[in-house]
Amino acid sequence: GASLKNIKRKIGKKEMEFKEFDLAPEILQAIEEKGYTAPTPIQQQAIPALLSGEDLLGCAQTGTGKTAAFALPILQKLFASWDYKHQIRALILTPTRELALQIYENFLDYGKHLPLRCCVIFGGVSQNPQTQQLKEGVDVLIATPGRLLDLMGQHLGVPMCQLLGEGRQRTEVEVLGYLFYVSNKNKVPAGEMQYLDESGSADPWFRLRREEILTPERIVEEAQAVYEKYGVGNFKLKGGVLRGSEEMEALRAIKKRFPDARVNIDPNGAWSLREAVELCRDMHDVITYVEDPCGPENGYSGREIMREFKNATQFQVATNMIATDWRQFYHTVSLNACDIILADPHFWGFDGTVRMSQLLSSWGLTWGIHSNNHFDITLAAFAQVGAAAVGEPAPLDTHWIWQDGQNLLKDAPQIRDGYLEVPDKPGLGVTIDMERVMEANRLYNQMDNHDRDDAMAMRYLIPGWRYDSKKPCLVR
Repeated sequence: GASLKNIKRKIGKKEMEFKEFDLAPEILQAIEEKGYTAPTPIQQQAIPALLSGEDLLGCAQTGTGKTAAFALPILQKLFASWDYKHQIRALILTPTRELALQIYENFLDYGKHLPLRCCVIFGGVSQNPQTQQLKEGVDVLIATPGRLLDLMGQHLGVPMCQLLGEGRQRTEVEVLGYLFYVSNKNKVPAGEMQYLDESGSADPWFRLRREEILTPERIVEEAQAVYEKYGVGNFKLKGGVLRGSEEMEALRAIKKRFPDARVNIDPNGAWSLREAVELCRDMHDVITYVEDPCGPENGYSGREIMREFKNATQFQVATNMIATDWRQFYHTVSLNACDIILADPHFWGFDGTVRMSQLLSSWGLTWGIHSNNHFDITLAAFAQVGAAAVGEPAPLDTHWIWQDGQNLLKDAPQIRDGYLEVPDKPGLGVTIDMERVMEANRLYNQMDNHDRDDAMAMRYLIPGWRYDSKKPCLVR
């Protein structure tokens, strides 16, 4: 009405005040106690629109008050219609626990004089206090998608994959054996960096994965050990380590030992276009697809270079480097630069990665997952999105086999005969072993540095080593 029109005329003017939004006195008091003096531009534009019931998509820089821009109208509308019952009437989804906690604390501050209840839920901690608070009743729920879907599945009695996309598509998910080169950990002076030593393990794979593996013969031994333990029949070699010709020899050796296997390589963009074409052109009887063989060069983008590689070799190309969000994906498919999009839920979220599978399937392209299923609980998440992905996914990568044995879950999904089982239990379908998690947390807190620093480790192998995206890491 007239009030909204008056507000819109004042948008961007310095004399505008929060009281002009017709917010409840209790909310205005909380705003004053927070020290807010005047609404920021995003607040000036968003608050009246949301109070009038409009849908809104907002974007502004960090620190400009976006949370208050949506939180204040939410609290106002909920308070104005409150019926003395605490039922979830507002849901705020956010990708990380840190942001969820930040939003939650803001809601508590803005609503401190209101009778409304707020709750925040996220993973990595026991769900019991969270579910108890939900049972007691809340008005505003702030959540990360993983924990929300987990609890929804438990409440409805269905696996998480049933709540994603078009529901469950399969009961098990094919995986491949992700093979890595391993350098000699004994080159690191004692006490300076601690690498796991599994030489006393009764498990052949556990022993081998901590040993030096730098030759084609040793790579085949690695593939054999992975095959014997997990039954995988397809392999990907993490390249970009040795000279490209040496890595091609390793691929030929794998194919010779496993003639029916699909064999792929991921050089992490370490090759030039010319080198990538020369290495791969005559490898069609060995390689199924090549992941991120080369990157930007000579003023051309990585997508343009990948398209040229496809033209020159006629290989299928996969990526988790040049299509990691929807905007990058748009440019990638516009150039027909990739055939297989590895849409990790870490980048895309649970819903986003499954929506990507739907789109790729309808366009005749292929969906897959690349990386970071390092922990048991993340492996369970990969199982759920893999079960919900439509079409015919590429076999999922399995970094987890390098960390198998952590047992952060009491009932981690298992890989048998090359397939990752999808838990049948409701929600995520797994149970965290909090004692093991806290043990890992204590070890983490004992470390002097929590930041990843690959250069530190590499300098034990090559003095003065520096990262160069255009060179394999052991070639200087």
